[in-house]
Amino acid sequence: MRSRALAAAAFAFIALLPAAAPPAPRASLLVSTAWLARHIGDPNLVILQVGPDAGFARHIPGARHVALNDISVSNHCCGNMLELPTAADLHDRLARLGIGDNARIVVAYDDDWVSPATRVVFTLGAAGFNDRVSLLDGGVNAWRRERRPLTADAAPQRAARLSPLHMQPWTVDAAFVRANAGRRGFALVDARDPSFYDGVQVGQGMHGEPHERGHIPGAVNIPFTTLTNPDLMVRPAAELAGAFQHAGIHRGDTVIVYCHIGQQGTAIVFAARSLGYRAVLYDGSFEDWSRRNLPVEARAHS
Repeated sequence: MRSRALAAAAFAFIALLPAAAPPAPRASLLVSTAWLARHIGDPNLVILQVGPDAGFARHIPGARHVALNDISVSNHCCGNMLELPTAADLHDRLARLGIGDNARIVVAYDDDWVSPATRVVFTLGAAGFNDRVSLLDGGVNAWRRERRPLTADAAPQRAARLSPLHMQPWTVDAAFVRANAGRRGFALVDARDPSFYDGVQVGQGMHGEPHERGHIPGAVNIPFTTLTNPDLMVRPAAELAGAFQHAGIHRGDTVIVYCHIGQQGTAIVFAARSLGYRAVLYDGSFEDWSRRNLPVEARAHS
């Protein structure tokens, strides 16, 4: 999951917004360690820490440990391994995490667990919390580097009062991808490592069955590692915009993202939304596409 340098440098001029304009999406989707330190005592703040179990032994004060199994459903027999729960099921899961109607949520990744954290952010956005959930820039690593306080004390585990969820249309299926890949106004993005996109490596599902070799026809490749620098800080907006432009994605395009199973792709959904694109996730991703024996293509290698 470690970040690596972008293949091409991006140069962009970012105009200042006038005072009366609403904040850029990035401003609400990303918060700094300084912001979190100022607000850590706020009564409605919920901090969700995503990372190895062992790393939670010393965590941000008040944080709750969350795993992908806490906010997703998996078919351990023969289906897809990472998908959104139903609205009713997700409602109960979020309430158990202390997320109520007035919650302001910050998701912090530990170690290099960036894409699991963006999957949590994505799930909360799809559940209707998009304007009240943010990713902590640099995650717990940045918090530690700045010698901010950590604790071994467990946060109170209280279920919250949460109204019924109104799910947002943030996921699409194989039929949607087939209907819109290559259409004007849509951009299909493969967020996997280039070796999988090119067909050099073959992925496999959690059940062990291999995926098809290559990528969905019409897809461009923006690896999930594009989101962050080597120190796991989110890249500046100009660099992210340059990566999208380099891939041929235009302003106004709807970005459809997929990866292996629907985790890594959420990092690119996050990047796209931070730049103001409408972005959706093919939940099930290449695992689902391969299981359906749908067309793929791979780059030729000498």
